[in-house]
Amino acid sequence: MIKKLLYTICLILLSTGCFAQQHFDIILKNGKIIDGAGNPWFYGDVGIVKDKIVSIGNLSESKADKTIDATGLIIAPGFIDVHTHIEGDEKKTPTADNFIYDGVTTVITGNCGSSNINIAKYFKFLDSLKLSVNVATLIGHNDVREAILGKRAITPNDTQLQKMQALVEQAMRDGAVGFSTGLIYTPGLYSKTPEVVALAKAAAKYHGVYTSHMRNESDKIFDAIAEAIDIGRQANMPVEISHFKVGLPNWNRSNEVIAMVEKARQEGLDVTVDQYPYTASSTTLNVLLPDWLQDGGHDSVLKRLNNPLIHQKVVAEMITDMKRRTREHFDYAVVAHCDGDPSINGKNIMQINIAKGRPSTISDEIETILDITKIGSASMVFHGLNEADVENILRYPLTMVASDSGIRLFGSGVPHPRGYGSNARVLAYYVREKNVIRLEDAIRKMTSLPAQKFHLTNRGLLQPGMFADIVIFDAGTVKDQSTFEHPHAYSTGFKYVLVNGNITVDNFKHTGTRKGVILHGPGYQQK
Repeated sequence: MIKKLLYTICLILLSTGCFAQQHFDIILKNGKIIDGAGNPWFYGDVGIVKDKIVSIGNLSESKADKTIDATGLIIAPGFIDVHTHIEGDEKKTPTADNFIYDGVTTVITGNCGSSNINIAKYFKFLDSLKLSVNVATLIGHNDVREAILGKRAITPNDTQLQKMQALVEQAMRDGAVGFSTGLIYTPGLYSKTPEVVALAKAAAKYHGVYTSHMRNESDKIFDAIAEAIDIGRQANMPVEISHFKVGLPNWNRSNEVIAMVEKARQEGLDVTVDQYPYTASSTTLNVLLPDWLQDGGHDSVLKRLNNPLIHQKVVAEMITDMKRRTREHFDYAVVAHCDGDPSINGKNIMQINIAKGRPSTISDEIETILDITKIGSASMVFHGLNEADVENILRYPLTMVASDSGIRLFGSGVPHPRGYGSNARVLAYYVREKNVIRLEDAIRKMTSLPAQKFHLTNRGLLQPGMFADIVIFDAGTVKDQSTFEHPHAYSTGFKYVLVNGNITVDNFKHTGTRKGVILHGPGYQQK
């Protein structure tokens, strides 16, 4: 009798909402909630206490220290950028404005084989500095290799390989989320597959992910994809193929490269990809040089180029490479930043060559490239992709959205716009304007998919118990403002951004809040 009475009282209390009353630090009210899992949006409120989401639903009877009205806006998990290069930028702009204004609350750095070697020291530095974004990192092959072998084109012996493996294992214990390669960059380009497999296995012991900037993304892309997948197969670890793209002469063959990923998955291999949504790439000018020329580093390059016979050989090989890529000029290659000569920033190689008074021939343009190499090289933007392939790869369900960017120093150089607008571009251009993918699918590619892949616990979803990394934006107005001609422009439309429950963008303005934290990998062993 008493139990029945208590049960009846509970029902009455629940129906009147008495049990629903709770005090929150922040309530986000009346928004369209996209949870990050790919589910359809629904109307609701989000209740936050400290750094966690504690309730989602109808919180109209609840109280909060701060209430944000999200009527007409999307509430989604903060975006996770799985492919960044923030090393060296942290002190310059710890507020990470280009990421925050693009809805990014977490970045994974250490990509393309380039990272800090001492991960524990790096994390200690970040922890004392405090950034506005959360940070996870990979351990980079190129820096591991250089620490043991220098920049030489050699194969490690057993002792040297064991030293490299030890560096990778220590990095994983210090909290790295995986092992990255940049197989078009020195000294990684001199490595053979067995070396990469051995180091990947060292990371696999700690449940890391293998991320690969492959050896080739154009004429030999199929061989490069096969190698990346095979490394994952031999190391028995997940594979993430970085900035997935199809360059000349393989335009319009994206279905074939996607099919290779799908075939690997059918075999039981965990292979996924990431992509920046643009028809241009960006990297160093050195990728245009023959591999052998770069053996030993910049001083060795200069010494070889000063030898007339070697110089002639370099030019001949670069001409052959251009023919293989079906290119007639280097007008597709634009200088983003050149410390040695800032006056050429924003100009393509063909324009720079003409300005030097040289004929518009491939051989003369190569001489201009070598001139820039001699003064310290340059970072570049390469216009060499096909819009149809970009869209096709974006449609692939297992493609994540990434920027391949560092923390931008506003106004410096003429960088690729991906560093400012990758996520907003997907939402504005590929979702709203072109209907290439649904909004819910786009959010999943930016949130739960990367969180799951890189073991970012309690991130990437809007659910009770998850960390309160949240973006609130207008799906009808969100837009990337950065262009190739005028890249230094922040994305617009993100009205609020929360990082670990802290309001970092308030009414479209960065508050200066720096509450990002370190995210450790699954092999982390706290000391």
